[in-house]
Amino acid sequence: MCYWPEFAGRALDQWAYLNGVELDFSRPGEPTDNAYIEAFNGRLRAECLNTSWFLSMADARDRIEHWRREYNDERPHSALGGLTPRAYADQAHLARNLA
Repeated sequence: MCYWPEFAGRALDQWAYLNGVELDFSRPGEPTDNAYIEAFNGRLRAECLNTSWFLSMADARDRIEHWRREYNDERPHSALGGLTPRAYADQAHLARNLA
């Protein structure tokens, strides 16, 4: 694990280049550049990360995966008309196939 940001930045840049990923960063102090991800990050932190005491990396992975599944498969979202993200995606996929 790298503890110096300049080395982490280089490693990320090299990984992105080798994997054909274009990096695009939000401007400092401008969380509104991507309000959806900022809202999601806040929800993940408030509902999962801040409420859990992780005993190991495996425990963290398990708890975060459990939260992710609940978030996507069980919990309705008002922005999606009361559907879960999974149901919304399934509905969109069906509509595309019918069109």
